[in-house]
Amino acid sequence: HNDLSLLELLLNLKNTFESKFGESPQFYAYAPGRVNLIGEHIDYCGYSVLPMAIEQNILAAVSVNRSGTITLANINPQYRDFTLSCSEEIAIDRENPKWHYYFLCGLKGIQEEFGLARLAGMSCLVDGTIPPSSGLSSSSALVCCAGLVTMEANQKSLSKVALAELCAKCERYIGTEGGGMDQSISFLAERGKAKLIEFKPLRATDVKLPDGAVFVISNCCVEMNKAATSHFNIRVVECRIAAKMLARARGLDSSGLLKLAQVQTELKASLEEMLALVDEVLHPEEYSREEICQALDVTSEQFSTEVLSSNTQHVTHFKLHQRAKHVYGEAARVLRFQCVCSSEGADSIQTLGELMNQSHVSCRDLYECSCPQLDQLVDVCLKSGAVGSRLTGAGWGGCAVSMVPSEKVDTFLQAVRESYFLPDPRRAAMEGLSLFVSKPGGGAAILLEE
Repeated sequence: HNDLSLLELLLNLKNTFESKFGESPQFYAYAPGRVNLIGEHIDYCGYSVLPMAIEQNILAAVSVNRSGTITLANINPQYRDFTLSCSEEIAIDRENPKWHYYFLCGLKGIQEEFGLARLAGMSCLVDGTIPPSSGLSSSSALVCCAGLVTMEANQKSLSKVALAELCAKCERYIGTEGGGMDQSISFLAERGKAKLIEFKPLRATDVKLPDGAVFVISNCCVEMNKAATSHFNIRVVECRIAAKMLARARGLDSSGLLKLAQVQTELKASLEEMLALVDEVLHPEEYSREEICQALDVTSEQFSTEVLSSNTQHVTHFKLHQRAKHVYGEAARVLRFQCVCSSEGADSIQTLGELMNQSHVSCRDLYECSCPQLDQLVDVCLKSGAVGSRLTGAGWGGCAVSMVPSEKVDTFLQAVRESYFLPDPRRAAMEGLSLFVSKPGGGAAILLEE
């Protein structure tokens, strides 16, 4: 990497590591954050998504030793040090997510993958330039970085695809029922390219973004911690129930079906046909537990154990029509987005912008994963010259991504600054990290001392 900023970060990390541990790091690991251009909340339903890695990342400096302990430290003083013995059982507390638990997810994932009774001792110092809880995947980048570090320290190897799948699986230790997009793009990204990511089997296809437009990321300055809230997992469960209801309505055995994409595959239907089926089968009013149990012919206990997750046991009402409608509509927008990028037509920037706008409206109204500040920010971005703008990441706070014609970028940044950030002292203070142009960055890597 010839990025000056990355070099500066590495030098700073090296110096801090040396003064903290009294030795030099033996290697560094690097995992980027991501911005999802289109395809929100559909990866865990089995559908393809279209993200790109960003230049912001999680970095770790590591030395391997025979101390019998693993010490995790963070450059940011608000994140406390953590030490564990190489032979102890790794415990992750879902109720109270701390920064090092995300690291432990990656550690535990590699340990289990290779059946390591005892992990190598190491000292590890972490730094990050991804704003936390902003929907740019800082937590998944930390899990990926930890997986990479643990693999290298224990002299094991896996392909990037296998590592991405492993990190997607082990992040569930902290209770997030994600679909694998964040980990996949973190490992499979390439500089200058967005990727269409498909699941089962995991595949990444290059998507060439149109010349003449750039992507600008802006943070609405409301933090959202998806492991600490059940919003995210409630949506996963609502989609699961909707899949079962649609399957039953068409005479399929719904017991093995958990994803909306599986129902489409079983029915050999198009996305348009699935949207029509949603309107035909599911009513827009909320469903009660009783109604769902009756329709699926399951007991309340079966519903709790087989359908709900540990942190959604308290939910009594579910919106199925709206969630399924969003997922099938968004899946169609992803395919259209990819298609427009490959056709390189004269009006492709305009069309992609419209798809992004439709995606935001669907996230806001059907999936209800936006928030007033995000809606305000998206509105400001469109008025400031973006052709398309939408929330990105889980939502309920975090960032918007906007597609802006290259010649308008400077006036766009200035207008967003003046309308959204400067009037509010707290936002104004965060503006430096909260408004930036991003080019598609490269994937996770190990960097060795020359």
